[in-house]
Amino acid sequence: MTFFNKLVSYTLHPIIFPTIGTLFYFILTPQYFTGPQKNIILLLVFISTYFLPLLMLLFLKRFDLINSYQLKSIKERKSPIIFLLVLSLMMGRLLLNTGIATPLAYSFFGGSIALLVTFLLFFKDIKTSLHTLGIGSLIGFVMVLSIEFKINYTLLISILFILFGFLATSRLYLKAHKPSEVYIGLILGILAQFLSYNFL
Repeated sequence: MTFFNKLVSYTLHPIIFPTIGTLFYFILTPQYFTGPQKNIILLLVFISTYFLPLLMLLFLKRFDLINSYQLKSIKERKSPIIFLLVLSLMMGRLLLNTGIATPLAYSFFGGSIALLVTFLLFFKDIKTSLHTLGIGSLIGFVMVLSIEFKINYTLLISILFILFGFLATSRLYLKAHKPSEVYIGLILGILAQFLSYNFL
């Protein structure tokens, strides 16, 4: 059982969700993109939200600035969260400037809002689950796409909520978070996407 929960946690790691969201954007929306446009955007997203954060974690571990890649303490999470927040803002700005992927750009701004609130919650000793924040952001993004393009994505959203259930259960089973931290991640991820979509 421990192996399964670890597998779920590693497979659905927070830094993979922006890339999944970008793939969803290209697959689900009726907007037209050329093959090169898709490849360039996907590569940029993957490098900035997966590869660079991974390098940062390796750097922090190499110089003993973190005890483990799981970032168990709030102190260990502060620098990575700020790093991810800045990368998310930069990615959103870059996509917005292209003028061809505006909803995707706002999803990254939503991610920045969620990460900012996550950082502020540290001062209340609340360690939001980044795993459920990631899948919550993805759920919120698909909901936003459904509204924006007037397409029913109920089945996909239902599947994502089921995945959230597996992910939340694994984080609780591994004692990585308290139930409240898992639900805060989900709610914050969803709400931040709607805040970005409606007010930015």
